[in-house]
Amino acid sequence: MHTSPLDQPGTGDAGGMNVYIVESARRLAQLGVEVEIFTRATARDLPPVAELAPGVLVRHLTAGPYEELDRAELPAQLCAFLSGVLRTEAMYDPGRYDVIHSHYWLSGQVGRLAKERWGVPLVHTMHTMAKVKNLLLARDDKPEPQARVVGEEQVVAVADRLVANTADEARELIDLYGAAEDRVAVVNPGVNLSVFRPGSQLAARRRLGLPRDAHLLLFVGRIQPLKAPDVLLRAAARMLADDPSLRGRLVVACVGGPSGNGLARPSLLTELAAELGISDVFRLVPPAPQEELADWYRAASATVVPSHSESFGLVALESQACGTPVAAAAVGGLRTAVRDGVSGVLVDGHDPAVWARVLRRFVTTPRWREELSRGAREHAAAFGWQATAARLMDVYAGAVANLHKVPVAVNV
Repeated sequence: MHTSPLDQPGTGDAGGMNVYIVESARRLAQLGVEVEIFTRATARDLPPVAELAPGVLVRHLTAGPYEELDRAELPAQLCAFLSGVLRTEAMYDPGRYDVIHSHYWLSGQVGRLAKERWGVPLVHTMHTMAKVKNLLLARDDKPEPQARVVGEEQVVAVADRLVANTADEARELIDLYGAAEDRVAVVNPGVNLSVFRPGSQLAARRRLGLPRDAHLLLFVGRIQPLKAPDVLLRAAARMLADDPSLRGRLVVACVGGPSGNGLARPSLLTELAAELGISDVFRLVPPAPQEELADWYRAASATVVPSHSESFGLVALESQACGTPVAAAAVGGLRTAVRDGVSGVLVDGHDPAVWARVLRRFVTTPRWREELSRGAREHAAAFGWQATAARLMDVYAGAVANLHKVPVAVNV
């Protein structure tokens, strides 16, 4: 409801969830499943129905003003969005939809009501959870409101299946939300291995206009406190203070746009770079399409993912698929997405001094970095969207079978 799969990841609220929905929908369609994605129309001239891929339709529903709304304003549009979903289904013969798969708690609220009306199972993926985020808040971030916590609890209570990205997330659903273990299924997200693949670092740097001998530290994602790009900038400043000779080659690039609480100060990173005295090595790059993004990964010495909370961390997987190791915070799904010491390094906490020591090793120890690069390619190769879609099919089939099972009479 709050973001369209047609939006460019890295802008507004578009991020890993958008990639997840697009890629899994495409692979489900290749398996013979018809997929229809309902999303809120954010412009008057959007077509009511658009084809994302063969077998995948995106339906734009009018729910509130067309301009982008803050997520805090979206609960007021739940009734309008639900009305659009139910009206669409009513245009067809009964039984058009077999399964509802909702993503994020707002859509889960719509899904739980549509489930009751249509008599079909509800499968839900949280992507992020308020209780988890509130336990791991960034210094400048705001806690998620109680209304979201209650909304998530309601969805967990009625969903026939809950899809967790990792075993850690499954445990959080069970421990923090009281989810029944037999309704939680772990399905790892994937990576598009045909787009994100190894290639020449020098060629990528040439295409991006980067120095061939640069020490490039890369951040990819939405610019907001939760993603902690400031940790990278502070660590880079510490690296230069410790070793001024790095200044001639160090490049710190952040590819993404402001989002969430970051919208309040869209120039925050540029201002922080000036405050830290690293404006000369800092580059802020607009969100890039996948092919260009793959070049950024190939060009990098390391990709840095210092998030305070992360349900999985697709950026880490995309980078590793390109052969670039990752320095990631040891939180959430990043502990699955990155094999510590094999495909990258997991860092405890967000102390810039600690991160500076880790990142300095990436730029000054090329042999070690090459070992991690090989491990990164091997680790990422095990994750593909085809496997994700096949596992989702199993989850859907189990939810349908469980919903329609006939009770067996027992004589006592």
